[in-house]
Amino acid sequence: MGSTATTITRFPFSLPPLKSYPRPHNHHHFKVSILTPTITPTLRLQAMGAGDMLGEFGARDPFPAEIESGFAEKVLGNVNTEHKILIPTVSALSLSQQECTPISPLQDPMSKDDAQKLLKKVLGWRLLDEEGGLKLQCLWKLRDFKCGVELVNRIYKATESCGHFPNVHLEQPNQVRAELWTASLGGLSLNDFIVAAKIDEIKTSDLVPKKRVWA
Repeated sequence: MGSTATTITRFPFSLPPLKSYPRPHNHHHFKVSILTPTITPTLRLQAMGAGDMLGEFGARDPFPAEIESGFAEKVLGNVNTEHKILIPTVSALSLSQQECTPISPLQDPMSKDDAQKLLKKVLGWRLLDEEGGLKLQCLWKLRDFKCGVELVNRIYKATESCGHFPNVHLEQPNQVRAELWTASLGGLSLNDFIVAAKIDEIKTSDLVPKKRVWA
């Protein structure tokens, strides 16, 4: 009976260790070993802000600019992709989330075309074109005079921190009129629309006349 030759092949690299899984609880005794890869994906997050400490980020919907860039198609399957989280700029925030800024007397008042575009972002306000310049005006019909006083107080609280205040008129018997403009410019500025948007967020459902319901 002849002898059997054994060939040993040596590889120029070492294989990762084998993982042993526990023996299953049945009548068959076997052992399973699986080769595990050693590649560890890395993910780097960089916040694009003003250099401040922004802390941890939670899940959010992508911004329109991110969707247009097709960022999702570029990162799928790439383990070493550097992901950049875009912090929304002031222009991306709603008017009510913005803060009023100091106005220079050398600044020009807002044009009528620009004012009409911003008018679409505030509710219930109309544009007045008077000799002294453009103004914003809003009227509220309330249940009674007491509700008018309450609305005036709410308007004051909503605009107290802005440093830019509307002219508010409590008119008999149950109407409140608010007007906004920037006197130093003789017209409108972005501050007027910011304040108007903050006033829009005031709750008034408990102050207006109740609708009649017919049986």
